Amino acid sequence: CNHSICNAHLLRELTGISENDEQLWSKDMGDLLINIKSSVDKVREISRNLKQQKIKEFEDCYDRIVHTGLEENPPLQIRSKKRGRNKQTTAKNLLDRFMNYKNDIVRFMYDLKVPFENNLAERDVRMMKVQQKISGTFRSVQGARSFCRIRSYISTVKKNQLSVMKAIQDAIDGKPFVPTIV
Repeated sequence: CNHSICNAHLLRELTGISENDEQLWSKDMGDLLINIKSSVDKVREISRNLKQQKIKEFEDCYDRIVHTGLEENPPLQIRSKKRGRNKQTTAKNLLDRFMNYKNDIVRFMYDLKVPFENNLAERDVRMMKVQQKISGTFRSVQGARSFCRIRSYISTVKKNQLSVMKAIQDAIDGKPFVPTIV
């Protein structure tokens, strides 16, 4: 299983760093991620992958921006009196993530089946959190299991672009939708 990092969250963090800390690299990185996404979206309609030359251009630009960020955020030379590592700035922590998790951040560029963000997964979990907030908890373990099973079925039906009401009716009639694995 290959993982990817949610770029929507990274874009929010980059915007915050750009606006609050006036870091030039963060604006450039945000623009690059959006540029890669738009290129991937265009290519996805006609092909299965980006051209190798385009990927190389994006990778080189990514590396240049990270290098610029390192110049803007040199390592702290002052040792604090406390034990352990020195505390870094928020911008430096984000920059470290861009250095250490490059493949996970731009995985959507290499594999067009990988989404740019994980909002779909977050939406799937959101109903569980809403249920917990409304009633505080489930009354029984069986109730929680039933809720999860129904929400999972509805989510699967939606992802397959089917009518939720029809799918529920079919399930009640003993003919539930079963997705095919490709």
